[in-house]
Amino acid sequence: MKHIYSILIVLFFISCTNDFEEINTNTNAPVTVQPSLLLRQVIYDYGEQMSYEGFTAGNLLGQYSTALDFNLFDRHNLKSPQLGGNPWPIFYQNLRDNEIILNLSQENPAFTVYEGPALIMKAYMAAGLTDLFGDVPYSEAFKGDVVTVTPVYNTQESIYMDAGGILDNLDQGIAAMESYSGTISLEGDILFNGDLAGWIRFANSLTIKYLLRISAKVDVTAQLQAIVSEGNFINENSENAIFNFTDGEPNNFRLARLRIGDFNNYVLSETMDEILTGLNDPRMGRLYRPFGNSTEEEFNGLLNGIDASAGVSLADYSLLGTIFRENTGLLDANFMTSMETHLLLAEAAQKGLITADTELLYNTGVTQAFAYWQVELPADYLNTEGALANGNPLENIITQKWIANTINGYDGWIEYRRTGFPQLKTISASLNDNLIPIRMPYPAEEEALNSVNYAAAANKTGGNSINVPVWWDE
Repeated sequence: MKHIYSILIVLFFISCTNDFEEINTNTNAPVTVQPSLLLRQVIYDYGEQMSYEGFTAGNLLGQYSTALDFNLFDRHNLKSPQLGGNPWPIFYQNLRDNEIILNLSQENPAFTVYEGPALIMKAYMAAGLTDLFGDVPYSEAFKGDVVTVTPVYNTQESIYMDAGGILDNLDQGIAAMESYSGTISLEGDILFNGDLAGWIRFANSLTIKYLLRISAKVDVTAQLQAIVSEGNFINENSENAIFNFTDGEPNNFRLARLRIGDFNNYVLSETMDEILTGLNDPRMGRLYRPFGNSTEEEFNGLLNGIDASAGVSLADYSLLGTIFRENTGLLDANFMTSMETHLLLAEAAQKGLITADTELLYNTGVTQAFAYWQVELPADYLNTEGALANGNPLENIITQKWIANTINGYDGWIEYRRTGFPQLKTISASLNDNLIPIRMPYPAEEEALNSVNYAAAANKTGGNSINVPVWWDE
């Protein structure tokens, strides 16, 4: 009797659950997210979070600013993030969401217009990720809902060079937009308001940037010259790939939302102080404030990586400028700009990688950088302290790009690793044997959640060392 009773229960359960999925499905709910909403989210979330990351942790690595309190990250223990310093989840969350847009664009003809921008964003974010960490999960990543959640690590070379990699995705993205003949507009685009021509210029400027980044490993002259000859890159500040922050919440720069004690933790670095002072550069007053104890509106920087016992006083050092707290409506989330494009091309011309007028490109980039930061360019700046020929021309080009990219501190650090400029300082109390790090360490959660693949990647980097160069820096 007990066996018969058990069979009846099983049959009852099966009959009740045969239509369980149908019964418990909301037929009025959308089956998938709209790509317009997701595109807006990816652009804003990545731009907002990485602007904050780049300005806190990135600016410490790039020596734009110094942390006043006991900050292990500023002393180059990069496994101890503090108010920033863990960009890994930002990359993977947004790359995953962007992959959904890309899949929708390739599966549904109504969403074809999103394919080009999704490919460009994938290339842009993947480059940021691999340039910080080196080899990273890529080909099996961004798809944890449908395939393995323990993806293998791809080499940086393959991420740049292979089909489906950074350079290929930029090419494919441009091709997709150039061939698009549909009537459906690109919505959710807070960079270019649906203008595909703007996305194409953005992609070409990124291609210039990434070709320069790998130029020590690959002959990029023909590709660079082709882009220069065509001239379809970001050429004016009005064409920049940016979106504006506001003065008030919720869309102001996150540094403005920190408690005052956290904001006051960041002061002018000695490196930036010496460079701007040596150039007699009026951008000092936009990016920083006179120190509290100054008598004549002077500025004063502090060497990075102070020890907790240093006993420094906030009033003796220059805080960050009001544009980063009180007036963030004047600030942008900066993806790619005309000033950076022209200074990259000036570098390419100086190195003989393209045929172009180095000084003209340099002067244009510097002029646009002053306009971008809303500072009047002194009439004699480009003929005196800021002149291309005032010292080492290549160092001047890279240094001007470093100054202009102050909200993208990680990028300044990456370019220092690639070029050696500007000449960063040995920090005050290093926890890395007085070495400036040349890669970010994989985060602890990778060791816990993707242990086998993490172990292989860590083995290739001397135990996840921050002193092992990435592929393009070898």
